Amino acid sequence: MNAMVDMPQWQREGGDWPNGHTSRVVRAAGIAWHVQDMGSGPVMLLLHGTGASTHSWRDVAPLLAKHFNVIGVDLPGHGFTAMPGRELVSIYGMGRAIRALLKALDKSPALVAGHSAGAAIAVRMSLDGWIAPRAIIGLNAALLPLPGLAGQLFSPLARMLTRIPIVPKLFARRAFDRATIKSMIDNTGSTLDAEGIGYYHRLAQRPGHVAAALAMMAEWDLPRLRRELPKLRTPLFLIVGGGDRTIPPSEAKRVQAIIPGTEVIALRGLGHLAHEEVPQRTVHEIERIAARFGLIAGGTGA
Repeated sequence: MNAMVDMPQWQREGGDWPNGHTSRVVRAAGIAWHVQDMGSGPVMLLLHGTGASTHSWRDVAPLLAKHFNVIGVDLPGHGFTAMPGRELVSIYGMGRAIRALLKALDKSPALVAGHSAGAAIAVRMSLDGWIAPRAIIGLNAALLPLPGLAGQLFSPLARMLTRIPIVPKLFARRAFDRATIKSMIDNTGSTLDAEGIGYYHRLAQRPGHVAAALAMMAEWDLPRLRRELPKLRTPLFLIVGGGDRTIPPSEAKRVQAIIPGTEVIALRGLGHLAHEEVPQRTVHEIERIAARFGLIAGGTGA
């Protein structure tokens, strides 16, 4: 992986980034991380999904910060976090790197909320004993291999694309057309406003960000995670968009069968980016979960 590829630069592009006043750079695991730190109370770690950044929590994080010390991070190679070596883009590698980051921050999460692949990282970290939260909250969580041929080809195809240096540049060039990004988001089942689309549009124009997303997919070992899911002892809550076209809502029921006691919370009519579509409803569900563990007094209502 070429660490010199074009990455988003905070000095150049971070001035109007969501919640930028809470941002700082923290060095851990040999990486310069973009971290957002806001609020006080029990620590809540927010982990975004593949191809996203802290911007995906732009409306959720300030609401949670009324009750929590919210820590949001750009995953390795994503957003404004530096590109790592290939060993840190797998589920295990990212978990190990985030463990080092939490140690540098002196933070121990009481709750972890992960969107899509971010939920897989949270579960992996818990299985490996690197975090011990009271609960993990997966938002349209990507915890299982894709079914059928798609699942067999997913990582090998991504691995092949990472070996072609021009691929991220070609995608980034195509991403200059804002309609392309809007179409990709629409295909997830979610409808975002112009501002929300704009942040994805800006990131997708950076070949380094695209290269990191491809590398992450290439190293994603979900079959191993699937085999180890029955060992998870941390309570798991799955918030599911009923109209998610990226991770079928039925996948949550499959996880529930593998991990008895998993609770599924359905949000009807919403897609893969449900937490960006209805941030207040998402926060309400997270607060309800937190209240059940005595971390806050109670939810604020939908």
